[in-house]
Amino acid sequence: MYSIARRGLAVATGLALLVGASACANDAQRAAENVPGVTDSEIVIGTHQPLTGPAAPGYSRISAATKAYFEHVNSKGGVNGRKIVYKVMDDGYNPANTENVVRKLVLDDQVFALLGGLGTPTHTNVLEFVKAQQVPDLFVSSGSRTWNQPDRYPTTFGWQPDYTVEGKILATFVKKEFPSRKVCHFGQNDDFGRDSLAGVEKILGPVAAKQTYTTTNQQVGPAIGALKAAGCEVVIAATIPGFTALAMGHAAAQGFKAQWIVSNVGADYTTLSKQLGDKKVILEGMIADNYLPMAGDANDPWIRAFRKIHEHYNAANPLDGNAIYGYSMAYTFVQALLSAGTDLTREKLVEAVQKGGFRGPGLTPFRYSKFVHAGYSGVRLTKVQNGVQAYFGPTYITDDGEDQVREFPEPPVAPPADAIPTS
Repeated sequence: MYSIARRGLAVATGLALLVGASACANDAQRAAENVPGVTDSEIVIGTHQPLTGPAAPGYSRISAATKAYFEHVNSKGGVNGRKIVYKVMDDGYNPANTENVVRKLVLDDQVFALLGGLGTPTHTNVLEFVKAQQVPDLFVSSGSRTWNQPDRYPTTFGWQPDYTVEGKILATFVKKEFPSRKVCHFGQNDDFGRDSLAGVEKILGPVAAKQTYTTTNQQVGPAIGALKAAGCEVVIAATIPGFTALAMGHAAAQGFKAQWIVSNVGADYTTLSKQLGDKKVILEGMIADNYLPMAGDANDPWIRAFRKIHEHYNAANPLDGNAIYGYSMAYTFVQALLSAGTDLTREKLVEAVQKGGFRGPGLTPFRYSKFVHAGYSGVRLTKVQNGVQAYFGPTYITDDGEDQVREFPEPPVAPPADAIPTS
């Protein structure tokens, strides 16, 4: 009798577990059906990119690399059994276009999240809309401090070091290496240039002279002439690649010989040398910064891993700094998806990024928390010598406030198998 009762209890318990498991599976399926852009087989995300326009040179390759990485991940089964669909739309680096593009992605295409929307003036124009729609807005491709406002924009996160962090580190180097030189600033006339200048002046105080440019006007000759007339000996530039080339080209034409120290967003040697052609010699001695593996470093394990992906899915484009940016950002996004779990929701994705703990190709830790939505915490300096852009000196970290610039001695982590995170 006891044996029969126990068998009956076991059967009943087994049936209950099966019913419970089925109910959980049904709940997960229903939850997925109610989350925009998520099915049991796909995760649809979107982005706005400058595939045309003044920022297209170089930057148009970022989304190509990001998409290639997702194709690689999809070939290995995707993330928790879901394939990533990445919808890339061209905004021409025009804020009005960005608004139209993002509205289409969110309202018509019903994307789960936005990833890597590029540009300070462009993405700023859609923040209120994104906030109202409660869309995860991850890893904006810009170092503006605007993205680090969790109280105001709770779903928006930066990814690269912000321009004030970068400005503080570049200025610290200038203060040490060029203590008696007249230092000036040339920057984009938006938060990019302003945040950079704020970081520089936190360390150096007011610069000797400053000039700006707008992306709709390529006539930078007068601004460069004004820097020359001011006697500038060191120019810290917050410029996108096309305007780095224009500025340095005009300086050379005017016989203006200064030490150029350029923000990482506009300093990729492969991009600049292609734009300058035979005049690329003017890039010799250019100092910049970076926080990711250098594309030309064949011994770096991340570069070797990304090169395999690149050759298979993205061989039509060069493996330059923009491509490494795209691959690295996509890697971080997959980490965030894994951390958010199988029962994927927009809220869980935002919570996963705030939880942080991500490591990957970058040289420094991320700053993510519930109270900080900024990305990488520092950079390392680079220099162009004999046509090669390479790192020198230590890696530095800081914040966009009053924290001191200090060295970060820890080496980067090694890539996992197939350059795909497992957790």
